[in-house]
Amino acid sequence: MKKATQVVHAGVEPDPLTGAVMTPVYQTSTYAQEAPGKHKGYEYARTQNPTRTALQHCLAALENGHEAVCFSSGMAAVDAVLKCFNPGDHVVCSNDLYGGTYRLFTKTFERYGLQFTFHDFSHPEKIVEGFRPQTRLVWVETPSNPLLKILDIAEIARMAHAAGARLCVDNTFASPYLQNPLDLGADIVVHSATKYLGGHSDVVHGAAVVRDPLLGEALRFNQNSTGAVPGPWDCFLVLRGIKTLALRMEKHSKNARIIADFLNQHPAVAQVHYPGLAQHPGHHVAARQMRDFGGMISFRLKKDTLESAIHVTSATRIFVLAESLGGVESLIGHPATMTHASIPRDERMKNGITDGLIRLSVGIEDPEDLIADLEQALRGV
Repeated sequence: MKKATQVVHAGVEPDPLTGAVMTPVYQTSTYAQEAPGKHKGYEYARTQNPTRTALQHCLAALENGHEAVCFSSGMAAVDAVLKCFNPGDHVVCSNDLYGGTYRLFTKTFERYGLQFTFHDFSHPEKIVEGFRPQTRLVWVETPSNPLLKILDIAEIARMAHAAGARLCVDNTFASPYLQNPLDLGADIVVHSATKYLGGHSDVVHGAAVVRDPLLGEALRFNQNSTGAVPGPWDCFLVLRGIKTLALRMEKHSKNARIIADFLNQHPAVAQVHYPGLAQHPGHHVAARQMRDFGGMISFRLKKDTLESAIHVTSATRIFVLAESLGGVESLIGHPATMTHASIPRDERMKNGITDGLIRLSVGIEDPEDLIADLEQALRGV
C-alpha cells in the first residue's frame, strides 16, 4: 500500500457495532467485565482505550514498526524511552536537538544516573569517539532542530549496533510520510504528534514506535505505571489529522523549497539551513533517505544580533510568532529565546544556534504571500 493510501486507511476499520467510518471517541474511564479478570481487551482507560488503539495501529503501520505506543505529549514519549534504560547506562546524542529534550536529559535523567555525551554527528567518526563500554543508546534528530542537519540513519544504526547500543530517531520534522527510520535500521522512532501528525495546532500528543516486541512491552509498562496517557479526544484529533498528512506534507515541502530559494538570495540573509538546497551539507543523504525535504527552514541573518532577530520575528503578518511547528499555518520562531532557551548560551553558540538564527515552519498558504511577508519583515535589517 502506498503512503498516500496508508495515511487514510492504516489501522482504521469501520466501527463493528454501528459501521461508523470514523473511529468513535470512546470517552470512558472504565469497562464492564464479564467476570473478574475476564473482559473484552479493555479494563481501565489508563491502560487501554479503543480510540488510542486505532491510532497506535495506524502509527505502527505508517512507520513499518511492530508496535506504537501513544503518549500525552512528545516529551512523555521521550521520557518513557529513557526509562527503558538503567542508572549507569550511557547515551550518545547528537548536539543539535530540541531544547526540551536536552533539558530532560541533563536536568532530570542525569540526576538519576544516566550519562549523556553530545557530539556533532555530521562527522561519523565523532560518533565512535563518544562510545563507552556502558553505551546503550544513541539518540538523534534528522532533520535536526533547529539547524536542519541531516544524519545518515543507516550508518549510525550500523555503528550503534556494532557497539551493542540501540538507535532512537526523533522523526518529528520529517513525519512518517517523508522518512521511515526503522526501515533504515533504527530501533525506536519518536514523534511529537503535536506537530505534523496532528497538523492543525489543536492537540498535544506524542508517540514511540518500535521494531522489537520487548521494547514495546517495556514502553507500555512505563506508560501504564506513570500514567502519561493521551485522552481519547486527543487520539481522535491526531487520527483525523493523519488522513491529510500526504496532502499537507507535499504542500509544506513545495512551499518550503520556494521560501528557501528566496531566502538564499536575500541580501539580509547570511545562511539558509534547508536540506532541499543543493549546497546543504546533508542534501545527498536527505535525498537518499527521505521522500521530500519537509517544511522546516532556519536561517541566520547577516546582522547576527538579538535585536535584528527580534525585529524580523516581530514584523511578520502572516507568519505567526509562536512556539511549535507543523501546523497548516506558517510560524516563525527565535530558537535562542524560545525553543532552545533551556540550553546554556555558550553551548548554543558553540553548536551554531546564534542570536540571529530564525526558524520557520512553512505552512500551506500561497507561497507568494509568504514571500511578500518575509520581504517586508526583512527590510529593516
